[in-house]
Order: sequence, then C-alpha cells, then structure tokens
Amino acid sequence: MKIKTLKFSLLLMALITVMISCKNDDDDDDFVFVEEDRTEQQVKDKDSILLYLSTHYYNSSDFDTGLNHKYTDIDITELPKDDEGNYLALPDPTNNTLLLDAVDTYTTEYLDVSYEYYVLNLNQGGGDSPAFTDIVRVRYEGTSVNDALSGTNEVFDSSVTPVNFNLQSNGISTSVIKAWQVVFPMFNAASGFDINDNGNGIVDFNNFGLGVMFMPSGLCYFSGTSTGSSYDNLIFKFELLQFEVEDHDNDGIPSYLEDLDNDLDITNDDTDEDGFVNFIDSDDDADGVSTLSELIPNTYIVDTTTTPPGVEPTIAANEFVRSRTEVEGIITIKTVTIADFNNDGTPDYLDENITIDYNE
Repeated sequence: MKIKTLKFSLLLMALITVMISCKNDDDDDDFVFVEEDRTEQQVKDKDSILLYLSTHYYNSSDFDTGLNHKYTDIDITELPKDDEGNYLALPDPTNNTLLLDAVDTYTTEYLDVSYEYYVLNLNQGGGDSPAFTDIVRVRYEGTSVNDALSGTNEVFDSSVTPVNFNLQSNGISTSVIKAWQVVFPMFNAASGFDINDNGNGIVDFNNFGLGVMFMPSGLCYFSGTSTGSSYDNLIFKFELLQFEVEDHDNDGIPSYLEDLDNDLDITNDDTDEDGFVNFIDSDDDADGVSTLSELIPNTYIVDTTTTPPGVEPTIAANEFVRSRTEVEGIITIKTVTIADFNNDGTPDYLDENITIDYNE
C-alpha cells in the first residue's frame, strides 16, 4: 500500500459523521451503516489492545546496547500455545519481554472521549522533540491489532526510506492521524547524521527516537477503511529522524504557539473571531497590521572564517529563526522577537490596541 494511505485531513475528520445508505436489490430493504459510538468503541478497543499486549512479546535484549537500532530490528511474536489453544509461558525471558510489561500507558482527550494508548520506548533519541504541529521525518511500519489477533500480520503501510509528514493540517493540505500527533512529541529526533561515504548519498542518522505505538481506532481511522477494515486498532513501529518547526501561515509565530489555551488543538484559537483560526490567520488581532509586522526583526552575521571563528548567537525564548543561510563561511540568521509594547502580558500581535509596525 502506498504511503499516502496514512494521510488524511485532521480538520475534516473531526467534522465527518458516517451514514451510508444503499438499496438491497434482493429484498428491497434499506441497509444503513451507523457509525459506532466513540465511547463504547473505546471500551472494545482497550480490551483488544490489552489482549494483544498480554499475548505478545518482543526481543528486548537486542536493544540493551547501541543507539541506532532500526524499526526492522523489532520482532513482535505471539506467545506459544498448547494443543488446546491456551497460551503458554513467555519463552526465554532473559532475552524476551511481554509487551504488557514493557509499554507505558497514556491517556488523551479527543472528540470528547478519553482514549487510552500504549507506547514502547526503545530509544528516546538525542536531539530535540517536535511539537504536535510540526513536520516529522520518519521511517515506519503499520500493522493491525485486529489482524494479529485473528492470525494475520499484514503490513498495511510502511516506508523504509525517510519520509516527511505534517502532523497538523492547515485545512487544505493533509496531515496524519491523531495517534501520531500525540506520540511523536514524546520522542526526540536524531542527535545528528553522517553522509554515507560509499558515494550513494545515503544519510546515516545517529541516536534517533525508536519505538512502537499501540493505538485505539478512535485515534486512528475509526470507522474509515484506509487499513482495509473499520475500527482497526493499529501498531506503528517507527524511527523519528528529524523534524521541522512548522509555521502554517508564515506569520513568524510557530504554529504550536498559536495554541493559546494549551489544549493541544490549534483549530479552536481565534483571537479576532473572524472565522480564521490564528495558525492560518496573517493578522491574528485584526488591527490592520500583520502579525509578522508586529514582531521585532533582527539579523545576525556570523563569520566562521576568522580566527577564532565567530560564534552563533543564543536565541531568546521569545525569538524565532525565520531563515538561515551560509555563503563562503558567512552565516546570516534572520529572526523575529515577540513584542509587548505596553507590558500588559498580551503580545502586540494579539493586542488590537497596539498597531506598531516594526518593519517600518
């Protein structure tokens, strides 16, 4: 299956309820598909995932040393059974660990439902962590809990080469399932990378985030059939390689900071109540001065050709890099800084009473 099957519009998904009717030609009865109640489905999903975790184990000792294991090194195996179909004890417990004993349990609220999900952290990663609105570069493999419990383990989606995904849609572009939004910020990207010296241009990432997520259908496709069936509880093995801070409306404010109420949802923050939420609004307070113009610009020049070489600046907490270029050892870094002219705690770009254009 192609990688694009993982993508879908996060904003559209929250608005869609499924009600499909069709005519039965044989008996003239109407068949109506009614979407399951999310709260009731979550109870079923939790039972299925816990059953899977309590009957499957992974090759834990293989990850005791080293930082650059791949997702393809993760082997998840069902416990052996006796002749009557009863599960037997964990084989070789020195080298294997039951998943239920290894995962961490988390909860999140989504579409007014409390969801429980499980994460196996095999390597935290040595870089920084993405926000829930950023772009991530990953390698991954997706399978179904439901399929595994029924005796099949087909991969419905995967990428052995690095691929980029937007964790947050802007309403036009596609994003990923909610599961990825909540899990990837728990991990760190790689601490760095090396260009393979065999001339093929392959990048080797160092000390990247590595794990497995076990997610209920409500944080995945729910009643959709992107995996081949509805209400699929999904498993993703993954490597978090890199990420890029996303600014969807290019207004200088990273999208994760547009989550003013800190509810991990930037689709409900609309300061000027103009129908365009802040992360896709170029003038968040509708004062006639664009958000970008209400940020203080600055340019740093770093000359790395001198002795000693120039040192890059320390970026302040309320300062954000807009661009970075390097030409013949001269690094140019352009930033913007959030301003609060009247020191009232509300930044200028969200204060309709302050209309200073710092670019004039």
